[in-house]
Amino acid sequence: MIRNLLLQTGQYVLLMKRVFRKPEKWSIFWKQYIAETEKLGLSSVSLIGIISLAIGAVLVIQTSYNIENPFIPKMYVGYMVRESMILEFSCTMVALILAGKVGSNISSEIGTMRLTEQIDAMEMMGINSANYLILPKIAAACVFNPVLMLFSFMVGIIGGWLIVALTGMITLSQYTTGLRFAFNGFYVVYAISKMVVFSFIMVSVAASYGYKPKDSSLEVGRASTRSIVASCLLILIADLMLTQLLLN
Repeated sequence: MIRNLLLQTGQYVLLMKRVFRKPEKWSIFWKQYIAETEKLGLSSVSLIGIISLAIGAVLVIQTSYNIENPFIPKMYVGYMVRESMILEFSCTMVALILAGKVGSNISSEIGTMRLTEQIDAMEMMGINSANYLILPKIAAACVFNPVLMLFSFMVGIIGGWLIVALTGMITLSQYTTGLRFAFNGFYVVYAISKMVVFSFIMVSVAASYGYKPKDSSLEVGRASTRSIVASCLLILIADLMLTQLLLN
């Protein structure tokens, strides 16, 4: 097991060494970058928006019902929604969702190209296939996913506002006061930093699983599943480490 882990780690490092070389033609890179931004990022906006809206509403309901002490101001409902969304859900949970949706897409796409010998054809033409296929994906995810994270945060806040307006469990003024209470701008920087790291992990790991030689379509499917599991595990480990480093 340890030998296999070391082998896979070595293969991953060598692949990343090939990925982070200077593109042969920047015009082609930017064209790929725009296409990957649309495919990996913009296509996930609706999914993230719906989930964030629901989570914001659920957080308001749960927090409101758990604050029954009359000595605790109700404005803490808004405060807890804001902190929960920016510190954990909008970065870590969104990253885990994207690891499943985007990661499987990347692994399957590259795995299919490997199976149909398209990658071999690129190598025969002298093209650095790892750089051509993977670098635009990593760049697109690391740039756009933090924007997606901020979008998730704002939609979650709106979801909380809507449930407050519809149910009247607390007043809107109490909710908005809690949103503004003791705001720490560093938390936004912290969340964006985590999202960049998570984006790199989910794309690079999925690409490395798809890039390995495949003998059948079944192996492509297995590689896609393994990439999701590995990405989620590494994201959670990175979350623990970054939280310890950045918030201490």
